[in-house]
Amino acid sequence: MQFNTILIDSQEAISVLTINRPSKLNALNRETIQELHQAFKMLEADGRIKAIVVTGSGDKAFVAGADISEFADFSVEEGGSLAAKGQELLFDLVENLGTPVIAAMNGFALGGGLELAMACHFRVASENARMGLPEVSLGVIPGYGGTQRLPQLIGKGRAMELIMTAGMIDAEHAVNYGLVNHVVPQGSLLEFCKKLAQKIANNSSVAIAQAIKAVNAGFNNTSNGYAVEIEAFGTCFGTADFKEGTTAFLEKRKADFPGE
Repeated sequence: MQFNTILIDSQEAISVLTINRPSKLNALNRETIQELHQAFKMLEADGRIKAIVVTGSGDKAFVAGADISEFADFSVEEGGSLAAKGQELLFDLVENLGTPVIAAMNGFALGGGLELAMACHFRVASENARMGLPEVSLGVIPGYGGTQRLPQLIGKGRAMELIMTAGMIDAEHAVNYGLVNHVVPQGSLLEFCKKLAQKIANNSSVAIAQAIKAVNAGFNNTSNGYAVEIEAFGTCFGTADFKEGTTAFLEKRKADFPGE
């Protein structure tokens, strides 16, 4: 599949997905959101891919927001549709993807860029990364899940301050807040994320998909997270991965998960 705004580099069990609009600081436009949707669906369907790393091209930005020129003259109805469609196509898709997604934040992650990173299963930032949700400075609010995911990650008070001031925080504050898991030198970012992805890839992809489902259920007000965990736990017992994992443990050898 050919893409205009993203690049995919797959090596063995790991794919690196790069948003490639450096002249626009990798801002998300409708084409990029659609292509990311297609790419994530394609990689999830590929049984060989066990983990995905998402990053931005160049050394300045992960994603520096949405492409404002596309929606500056939208009506109320068009604005609501933009948010609903974007959340469905990309942000909710990534959060609930059965294949783990790591955000490698290599610079500015603002607005829709931070929202994309927060939809990923966890985040790693380079030392030069800067993060924020500046939407209220444009007379609008975060529309791709930012008002929901940011409080879940850093707490209501800090999220309220960050959203209402339209300010940015640096990588050190982000790791202290729990917004990112690790901060590393920019030159080491991708390699660090690939090593994390490889650790994930060594484990049962079937069990990991069930774990993602169970963890996400705990943040869904319409779900009983404990009940989802119980069901997912039981489901694992019927998989070939469970049989291989427990057999390998008892035989004192490394597991070779079939991924089913």
